[in-house]
Amino acid sequence: MQNQTADVIWRKGDVPVSTRFDDPYYSLENGLAETRYVFLQGNGLPDRFSDGFHIAELGFGTGLNVLASLAAWRATGCSGCLRFTSFEAFPLSHQDMTRALSGVSELYLPTEQLLAVWDPAGGIFPLGEDATLEVIVGDARTCVPGWSGRADAWFLDGFSPAKNPELWEPDLMQAVGAHSPAGTTFATYTAAGHVRRGLMQAGFEVNRVPGYGRKRHMTCGVKR
Repeated sequence: MQNQTADVIWRKGDVPVSTRFDDPYYSLENGLAETRYVFLQGNGLPDRFSDGFHIAELGFGTGLNVLASLAAWRATGCSGCLRFTSFEAFPLSHQDMTRALSGVSELYLPTEQLLAVWDPAGGIFPLGEDATLEVIVGDARTCVPGWSGRADAWFLDGFSPAKNPELWEPDLMQAVGAHSPAGTTFATYTAAGHVRRGLMQAGFEVNRVPGYGRKRHMTCGVKR
């Protein structure tokens, strides 16, 4: 079956909102600050980086998370290669991704490197000599269980559980846990009770902590 690209509308100029899920791709306040607080800080990064460190993600979206991760990786001066794998059912077109990232103006983000290789069909994309991005296009509920990889950190970044429940189902959290050796961390902006319970059942120690911006709480944890 042919992959479907995402349909978006725009708020505040260049903030993309999914028409399928009626949810913005990132915070209307400051998407980059949200990424750094929730996903990097929530996973103890960049302090844990080492050669071959592997981040896995549910929901690639605009690519902002991989850009922030790679910028943080390079700022540490860490040698070797960062690996980033993302599962995305409805990838953005090149045109929409370009517009979405145009509002993120920090010069040291490797935005042009991502846009130079981006293909909504997915695949493996080199991002310089120090990072590799793999985007697996399809339903994560079937793609993650069949994945052969293991993650050191998970970015759980689907749309709101109320609007995109498929990406937060207990069986999918079990698959996340199955690809997480002891010590693997996760972080997500949501603190929904059923998400936390699903992650606990998948073997994670789960903590509810202060959220970003208007969100009172978020969730992070580590595989036991």
